[in-house]
Amino acid sequence: MRADKSEQRDLKQRVTHELEELGILTSYLAVFFCGVTTYGLLTGGTFHFSYFAYGTALLNAIIIAKVILLGEAVHAGRRYESKAVLYSATWKAFVFAWLVFAFHVVEEIIKGVVHRESVSGAVHAIRFQDLFIRSFLVFWTLIPLFVVRELRRVMGDDNFRALFLHAA
Repeated sequence: MRADKSEQRDLKQRVTHELEELGILTSYLAVFFCGVTTYGLLTGGTFHFSYFAYGTALLNAIIIAKVILLGEAVHAGRRYESKAVLYSATWKAFVFAWLVFAFHVVEEIIKGVVHRESVSGAVHAIRFQDLFIRSFLVFWTLIPLFVVRELRRVMGDDNFRALFLHAA
């Protein structure tokens, strides 16, 4: 009986931790993607609020946050964790930017198939230049994110929280 309660508590703690991580990652990425959306609307001569554009930005933030969590779950990008934090963070940003690129390609293929295109037709319709540019932006966005995450990994959660939340 105690083992069941202990397992339930452990499961609850893991789920809570994953949801917190998803929330933090989504918030960081949402600020960036909404900023890029605003920039695109303003430079494109569209001076109105677009629910669809911002909704897409938020949805992309959630999806990319989940991709990052899934990648971390399978230990993607851990090759340089024994090196300096900046090297490790840059490597992880590179790996995860490619992972995001791959997910975008799969997403575009699925959209094409849903719209009754063949797989080859869907691949042909993909604008790879746009996906490379998005991935390049995601790469540069992920570097500061992974620097902070690597600092937390190296310092430990308690020391990391104390560094940012307690007076010196």
